[in-house]
Amino acid sequence: MEGDFIKINSWLLPFSWLYGCGVKLRNFLFDVGILKSRSFKTPIISVGNLTVGGTGKTPHTEYLVELLKQQLNVAVLSRGYKRKSKGFLIANEHTTARDIGDEPFQMKRKYPNITVAVDKDRVHGIEMLTKQRKDIDVILLDDAFQHRFVKPGVNILLVDYHRLIIYDKLMPAGRLREPQSGKNRADIVIVTKCPKALKPMEFRVITKAMSLFPYQTLFFTKLAYEDMHPLFGNDHKRSIEDIKPDEHVMLLTGIASPRQLIEDLTPYTSNLTPLSFSDHHDFKQKDVQQINDTFAALPAPKFIITTEKDAARLLETEGLSDEVRKHIYYLPVKIEFMLDQQNSFNENILGYVRKNSRDSILAKTKDDHKPENGNSSGDRPRTISFRNN
Repeated sequence: MEGDFIKINSWLLPFSWLYGCGVKLRNFLFDVGILKSRSFKTPIISVGNLTVGGTGKTPHTEYLVELLKQQLNVAVLSRGYKRKSKGFLIANEHTTARDIGDEPFQMKRKYPNITVAVDKDRVHGIEMLTKQRKDIDVILLDDAFQHRFVKPGVNILLVDYHRLIIYDKLMPAGRLREPQSGKNRADIVIVTKCPKALKPMEFRVITKAMSLFPYQTLFFTKLAYEDMHPLFGNDHKRSIEDIKPDEHVMLLTGIASPRQLIEDLTPYTSNLTPLSFSDHHDFKQKDVQQINDTFAALPAPKFIITTEKDAARLLETEGLSDEVRKHIYYLPVKIEFMLDQQNSFNENILGYVRKNSRDSILAKTKDDHKPENGNSSGDRPRTISFRNN
């Protein structure tokens, strides 16, 4: 497992040591209070990671949105990576991916009734959100584990199963943004993108290797896929289970780690042609030509699968051929908890928001949200008592 995707550039380790000195100094200044972390009255849940690249932040944030939006007014605050705008911005029905970034655009498109905002300065963003939207019950911070100027009520750390932080190195030799000890700030740690057939022994090995403190709880999630949606034109959805044996599939991605997606699609087709670009890739004319040419070279019958995040950028990309536009589908992804952990996770999150909400429905109707018994033993999931970071 530890060798699956981890490539360490050993010759860069001296630079990683220098980088680590800077990160450790910054964390020390926060730890001793020279740099200040600010708390807010509104419940705040942070979702982030220790590594550069995808660990599944967006589908995990969307899981939280699904969990909370029926009873609460939910806001998502993101940096808006690679957006063309500046400062604080709240998305509306006319906002584009260029305005707020592909991931916030994806969430606003999927959940039009929640508040989605972007601001590189998370403290300023929270101040503006709570000033302009006084009815917000909970704020989800996307990719904010290193943004220590905000002190969240719940700090969720995501760790890619295929690139466990315990086997990685600091940038630039590896992909760690900060030393492994940074995981100690997390209240919840989730190992993401786990294989569906993960064996019980592997769960135990990872649990021991992660070496978490008693105040931390470890969860495991896997990816699951919904029906594919056409990106342009008709409303005809497709299931990956319905891919025909003779169909050729071009997998078009601009994400950090497409490997798990490739592995998940392989059982459904032996004719898979991946075309991968870098994370958050801004498709230029030469890229569009490569997409058009690659698809044109495939024998029929054929179609294209892309991710929701890529779809947000492709919607605004000019020059795609009519054939590509007619045959391109985006594949929504969601997460599922393993080991019957879903109810336990849900109760931990709902319990925190319930305890810290002033006027929300959750604060008034505690008994309405008791989890269903999802454990074969009949044990009631325990609730984390979150510490002060």
